Amino acid sequence: MTTEIRTFLQVEQSASRRRWVHALDLRAEATASRIAQLHAIPEMVARVLAARDVDAEGAARFLDPTLRDLMPDPSTLTDMDRAAERIADAIARREKVAIFGDYDVDGAASAALLARYLRHFGLTPAIRIPDRMTEGYGPNPRAMLDLMEDGATLVVTVDCGTGSFEALEAVAARQIDLVVLDHHQTGGLLPPAHSIVNPNRQDDLSGQGHLCAAGVVFVTLAAVSRVLRQRGYANATLPPLIDDLDLVALATVCDVVPLQGFNRALVVKGLLTMRHLHKPGLKALAEVARLSGPIDTFHLGFLLGPRINAGGRIGESNLGTRLLLTSDDLEAKELAEQLNLLNAERQAMERVMLDEAEAEIRTEIGSGDGPPVLIAARANWHPGIVGLLAARLKERFSRPAFAISFDATGRGTGSGRSIPGFDIGRFVRRAVEAGVLVKGGGHAMAAGLTIERERLGDFRALAEEQAKRIVPNLMAGEVIAIDAAMSASAFTPDTYSLVEKAGPYGAGHAAPIFALPRHRLVQASHVATGGHIRLALKSADGAQVSAIAFRAEGTPLGEALIASRDRVIHAAGTLAMDRYGGREKVTLRVVDIAIPKD
Repeated sequence: MTTEIRTFLQVEQSASRRRWVHALDLRAEATASRIAQLHAIPEMVARVLAARDVDAEGAARFLDPTLRDLMPDPSTLTDMDRAAERIADAIARREKVAIFGDYDVDGAASAALLARYLRHFGLTPAIRIPDRMTEGYGPNPRAMLDLMEDGATLVVTVDCGTGSFEALEAVAARQIDLVVLDHHQTGGLLPPAHSIVNPNRQDDLSGQGHLCAAGVVFVTLAAVSRVLRQRGYANATLPPLIDDLDLVALATVCDVVPLQGFNRALVVKGLLTMRHLHKPGLKALAEVARLSGPIDTFHLGFLLGPRINAGGRIGESNLGTRLLLTSDDLEAKELAEQLNLLNAERQAMERVMLDEAEAEIRTEIGSGDGPPVLIAARANWHPGIVGLLAARLKERFSRPAFAISFDATGRGTGSGRSIPGFDIGRFVRRAVEAGVLVKGGGHAMAAGLTIERERLGDFRALAEEQAKRIVPNLMAGEVIAIDAAMSASAFTPDTYSLVEKAGPYGAGHAAPIFALPRHRLVQASHVATGGHIRLALKSADGAQVSAIAFRAEGTPLGEALIASRDRVIHAAGTLAMDRYGGREKVTLRVVDIAIPKD
């Protein structure tokens, strides 16, 4: 049986210079038929599953994942038993525990998750979230000393700490126990600590490297509960961890880790908890974000997450953690409104920075292909937004990108975002080992760094050397996998419900992309803010569907949309449900278009 990749609708080069291909080869088509027959589920759902490598035997468990089946034995993670015993000791002895977190969603959720668990036993942990501007990422010696001088006998770092040698050495010198709960990639050398639970440390064979930090904390707390039960605590006296799965789901989606296996179960069950909005902070945040309908991964990643992140980016770093922890409705409302305002301010700053970065990049690229890795740097950029800026540049130019902000001393803080196939975290660690960067680290798709201005040229040269044989091939082979073709008349709530049966969607389990062949583009207009383009597509039978292309303004896709008004096009995108005004309307989120050959 052939597995040849087949072109979809004869689109060899779309508006975004990508080839459209069938998501299912002939082997996957056969798998889809078997899934549909074996489990009596609709063909459309079966096709979505088969295109994402779900086999017939695993389809039922995939559609209804359970924590019981998919949760790993916590003890398989290196150092887990030591960490769980130490945290259990702190609970039993009612010690003063300090939590050091990170300023993003994963860090805020991880700190809140651990703090809620400890508070259940009457402990009042001190929480320290570093200031992005003055302290940077991760533990620093001064912060560690502050926590110890405040009486902490156990310090737990969440979503950070694995690479913080100087800070952890300061703790070790005071003979204070320190437990690290992290997930960032690391080399073979580890800093001193009582225990370091990180599924991405090189001597960890658990296979759980896909977990975000909140996932690691959740598994750790399950291990702590097991220890406490062994010590005689009754189940009824232990915190119900399932009540905090909303925090784990939020972090898992916003940290863009794969929605597969145990992660998928965490998000599926966490969304069920989230939809009750029993935490005042999440309820208030949903209200200021004007969230409507059942909460899904889109809401977490694009409405709630960015608002929580806004505090750490341009405001007070601990606002997100405070919001997720508060039990007071009035405080929750005030914090949510503050984060909402900061998010609007962040969006305005991001638009200005993106214009400046694009101008710099387009000058560098000129009429050629440009460098394989984009590096934009300025002195006046807000360091809290460079990660978003790098993500936008990566999206617009389809290659890895870094954005760096230099301060008055010439030291730069930067972030990078990558495309599948180029491990940007590994590249940054190589740059640190080569002495080009002061420090840095991250994941395959995202990284952070610190650099001196005089080494910027060396960094560009190293990026060129490391990426020149990899990235151009990745870019040349870019495709969009189309799950199926459909017409505007098929955009109904029933169709949407069918597609959602195979969800939730996110990293590692992408939302299905549908093509609308030969539809007339009857409307294409710019949205006032955000760089979006609003569309309307009409099929030959007169059915019409509303659509939107997010952040398309100024991109090849956006330019093609505006130029194709009143023309017949092929459109490709994902389904969305618009519940504005209490009405349900299925729309299309456009990711690409192409002009029919005939």
